[in-house]
Amino acid sequence: MITVSKEDYLKAILEAESEGESVISARLANWLKVSAPAVTMAVRRLKKDGLVRVQSDGHVRLTAAGRTIARKLTLRHHLIERMLAELFGMEWWKVHDEAERLEHAVSPDFEAKLLAKLGKSGACPHGNLSEMESPASRRQRGLTLLADAAPGSAYSVSGIYERDRRLLEFLEARGIRPGSKLRLLERNYDQTLTLSTTAGNISLGRAAAERVWVSR
Repeated sequence: MITVSKEDYLKAILEAESEGESVISARLANWLKVSAPAVTMAVRRLKKDGLVRVQSDGHVRLTAAGRTIARKLTLRHHLIERMLAELFGMEWWKVHDEAERLEHAVSPDFEAKLLAKLGKSGACPHGNLSEMESPASRRQRGLTLLADAAPGSAYSVSGIYERDRRLLEFLEARGIRPGSKLRLLERNYDQTLTLSTTAGNISLGRAAAERVWVSR
């Protein structure tokens, strides 16, 4: 039986992979806000169930079976986010946390209804696709990180890292949200960016700029 906890671990591993992160127990503990011993026990159970492999260097990898479960939960999460935003008008920066709570309670029948209603191809309120994308695949689509953007150019915000509520609220207050337009005015000596957005001229640090994907 696949429990809620196991699903969360599998989805976290898939998410970390998609962000280009090395998946080790310490990172999972940080992502899921649990203790290191709890992660060790969970990974041991997942390995026993044939859902993950643990390499000699400690890196955790999904097996085909584990990846299938993680992708299914990711799609359900994506559909719930879209439902909350498109059908109920919830603010884009709130929907991730709400979907985290709801994703385990949705029945296959309700999920099928959501899929029929919303379709599979749309982006979530954060601008991200239902299939987890790696940084490389985003670049192949012509996207670039705001942190690497060229000064003097105008951009449209394509996607934003969605698993940090404080970051999302911070960006929203500065006029940086999916679909919004901005201009990079200057790359400063202290690694901050000076941007022109609907909120006016703002300064943005590299840590936040590395969480925002933009297109020309």
